[in-house]
Amino acid sequence: MTLLTLDRPGARTDGEGSTQVMLDPRDEITSAKVFAVYGKGGIGKSTTSSNLSVAFSKLGKRVLQIGCDPKHDSTFTLTKRLAPTVIDVLETVDFHSEELRPEDFVFEGYNGVMCVEAGGPPAGTGCGGYVVGQTVKLLKEHHLLEDTDVVIFDVLGDVVCGGFASPLQHAERAVIVTANDFDSIFAMNRIVSAIQAKAKNYDVRLAGCIANRSAATDEIDRYNAATGMDRLAHFPDLDVIRRSRLKKSTLFEMPESPELAAVQQEYLQLAAKLWAGTTPLTSVPMKDRDIFDFLGFD
Repeated sequence: MTLLTLDRPGARTDGEGSTQVMLDPRDEITSAKVFAVYGKGGIGKSTTSSNLSVAFSKLGKRVLQIGCDPKHDSTFTLTKRLAPTVIDVLETVDFHSEELRPEDFVFEGYNGVMCVEAGGPPAGTGCGGYVVGQTVKLLKEHHLLEDTDVVIFDVLGDVVCGGFASPLQHAERAVIVTANDFDSIFAMNRIVSAIQAKAKNYDVRLAGCIANRSAATDEIDRYNAATGMDRLAHFPDLDVIRRSRLKKSTLFEMPESPELAAVQQEYLQLAAKLWAGTTPLTSVPMKDRDIFDFLGFD
């Protein structure tokens, strides 16, 4: 991945105080709609991403999901396996990417969803942005993005350092998965800041949030009203969703039930909404102290 440093002529900063490098335009994804899914660690981003990928495929779209977590478990409900990561596969050929074949790192999942696990460097030894960059570069070298309609980046936890914000350099829209609680909304507020910083120099725009694992959405809606956010979908805390992970299945493969049908329909509506194009949000995140006070519960 070629990077443009900040002292290179024409380079731009990624927001006030940023010391991040810039992505080479040659590594941009231009042939597909790209969505980056963020949220607090453990909030259900992989479950959301995988089922959203299937929903897009049910709408007739050619979908590629890229997991950006060293655990490489983003796509296991789609493929029924822990796929090897791009970094692991590159290591086997001493990082000579020309020796790889697409089937070495791209795996077909349920309903034709193509799956890639970018992985990550060992803890404390590297940058997640490098891993994402190498993954996109490899996909482009093998022309795998040319036959893709939708790319979904499932991004690790609530880390918004330059490395893990790198999918925002590729994305058209960023989506935040949250729950109706203090920690999740607090994390969402910080992620909004990262997205808005990247939006100054890249095409990415904030699409809104997805309420997940929540019976109610009152605190999410209150935050949204105060900051200019929008709720795109709501998925309650249902046992069938928990069981789908244990069975290594997407929700579209589980035995039918009325509550499951409602969740499937919500995913299909979310996919249709994102494909049609959401209005870019100009949400204004709160300062940490302000949101701490704002989310005080009686």
